[in-house]
Amino acid sequence: MTETHNEIRWDGAIVTSALLLVGTGMLMNYSTTAALEIGVMMPPLALRHAAGVAFALVCAFAVTRIPVAAWQRFAMPLWATSCILLITTQLFGVEANGARRWLVIPGLPISIQAAEIARLATVIAIAAMVARASPKALASNALLQRVAILVVPPVGLLLLQPDFGSAVMLCGMIGLVLFAAGLPWRTLALPAVTAVAGAALYVAVRPYARARIVGFFDPWQHAHSEGFQLVQSFVAFGRGGTTGVGLGNGRQKLFYLPEAHTDFILSVVAEEIGLLGVLFVIGAFATLCWAGLRIARRARRPFPLLLATGMTALVVLPALCNAAVVMGLLPTTGLTLPFLSHGSNSLVCSAVAIGILLRVARESQEDDGGEWSRSRIVSARLADA
Repeated sequence: MTETHNEIRWDGAIVTSALLLVGTGMLMNYSTTAALEIGVMMPPLALRHAAGVAFALVCAFAVTRIPVAAWQRFAMPLWATSCILLITTQLFGVEANGARRWLVIPGLPISIQAAEIARLATVIAIAAMVARASPKALASNALLQRVAILVVPPVGLLLLQPDFGSAVMLCGMIGLVLFAAGLPWRTLALPAVTAVAGAALYVAVRPYARARIVGFFDPWQHAHSEGFQLVQSFVAFGRGGTTGVGLGNGRQKLFYLPEAHTDFILSVVAEEIGLLGVLFVIGAFATLCWAGLRIARRARRPFPLLLATGMTALVVLPALCNAAVVMGLLPTTGLTLPFLSHGSNSLVCSAVAIGILLRVARESQEDDGGEWSRSRIVSARLADA
């Protein structure tokens, strides 16, 4: 099969897996929110989610028309804008459940979650910065210092909200981009250790973070407090079995499982569609990850390679963490499941990431330039991914 045919196949895998996830998300959002609006043909939350899906699809299509070089050119202004949004949210955002994460637009039924935009913009900015570095600079501490200048402000502002999950997720995405760029292990070791130590210190001094750790390690002992969400998620998985109790017949979404249509929507999938439904969702994300890394591996320039890696991480890494949380493998983070969870901000940013991936694949086909030397490093690391 020719190189071009392979690229087209990967494009198809990206589009198909994303659309399957979006369709599943619409179905599960309707099933979950309809139970809260008895007698309503189209629940307001489900209608809002459908509108968000429509807007996200338009955004994805529009992004495929933007040249990859434009993202590199405007990476820093985008990053600065995202930081301004985070600062504005901290000053004027709406506080809910002890956190200030939403910025409401006066006079409009629109709210912005700056954390989603900050993750997208920061990943693009880091990819643009590292892509300009020489092979010698990749092993230098000076590059890490420049990376830190871009990472510390959004991470610090996220922790102030507080949004520990988004801050950790952003650090993880940046780490994957730096890894894909070919930075030596010894160069990555220091920031990795620093990040882990900082996370441990944050958990130690913030009561809400400590409570989540307690609920994670012994949810049954704290089933009516810190471990409540996780225990209810376990019940949903247990009731669902292999094939589920039937679409719309789940009980946990009926005020038992908090945030059923957002953070814990995979638990609803597990109860109503069963293990087969969960495997379907995880398989779709795995396919998207495989196709995204293949596109990154075939990129012929440094920035498209790192950009594709970052966009793949932007969608897949939160999905992996969300799945781990609802199964009790990680503490509760507050991260949504891309394409499935209710919320237009996550939908739109994930759709933009998909649009960028498709654009990178298209330009890689058209680019007749030679292979970038650093892509061989990435190819070796991601071989048969």
